[in-house]
Amino acid sequence: MKLSLVVPCFNEESNVLRFFNEVVSVFKGAVSDYEIVFVNDGSTDNTQNELSAIYNNAPERVQVLSLSRNFGKEAAVYAGLSYAQGDLVCIIDADLQQHPEVVIDMLRTMAADDSIDCVAAYQENRKESKVMSAVKSCFYKFINKIADVDFVNGASDFRLMKRKMVDAVLSMSEYHRFSKGIFSWVGFNTVYVPYTVKEREFGETKWSFGKLLKYAIDGIISFSTFPLKLATGVGLATSFASVIYLIVVIIQKLFFGIDVPGYATIVVLVLFLGGMQLFCLGLLGEYISKIYVQVKNRPIFVLKEHLGKNVKKD
Repeated sequence: MKLSLVVPCFNEESNVLRFFNEVVSVFKGAVSDYEIVFVNDGSTDNTQNELSAIYNNAPERVQVLSLSRNFGKEAAVYAGLSYAQGDLVCIIDADLQQHPEVVIDMLRTMAADDSIDCVAAYQENRKESKVMSAVKSCFYKFINKIADVDFVNGASDFRLMKRKMVDAVLSMSEYHRFSKGIFSWVGFNTVYVPYTVKEREFGETKWSFGKLLKYAIDGIISFSTFPLKLATGVGLATSFASVIYLIVVIIQKLFFGIDVPGYATIVVLVLFLGGMQLFCLGLLGEYISKIYVQVKNRPIFVLKEHLGKNVKKD
């Protein structure tokens, strides 16, 4: 069975050759039939030249997909899956924090049980600050309560899939992609195995806190309608609170003769109600914006150049 490694790359000029050499070294004697599908996601450094050199030295092992601009990792993964020719496909990062040796363990796990369709790796011990780890844990607890699918804490895109699962993922051609949710939504028997993240030797992580926050929001909107229900609940609660407040004011005025300060109360109410309305409109706008972009039916990625003998599957 042929194995395809899908490797999204963005400004990884210092890592791609090291990654290729490491794969060749680790796979020697363990995996005979494999290919590496590098996806250059609009890199602005020397990544493309490095990938071209790798392809020229090993055209039988390598495909290089060069996207016309930076479409984001989700689009790069989709592009790689689209061109991968293997019966088994593994998504892995180019920075060697996800080491090829783990892929060998994944293959052994899958070979031990024919019923396994996917082997996903998760970080047993996160190498990050306690604050970031706590934030991520809270996110997973929250999204698992509101989403229709299950998310495993620490699991990433680093996973090995059989062809039938890859085809199912490709059939979901939504523009705003949240792969963690898509992998869970399509189903299939998935086994999770722990792995330890290696230290990044070159380059910098592409995930800032802001990007992670945006990614989390996209995930919630993509796989849950809870925010819309929350907006409805907030609206009802605010309306109910307003009616109660009005009743209290009338009782104070008519039965107790208590003057209720008008200006400050009105200002507070207007700001509160206005803020809640904008909040609810913002939630609604997030969903509408996703629909707006999706119905345009724009391609998930635009391919600028393809180095490789293989052609895209129909």
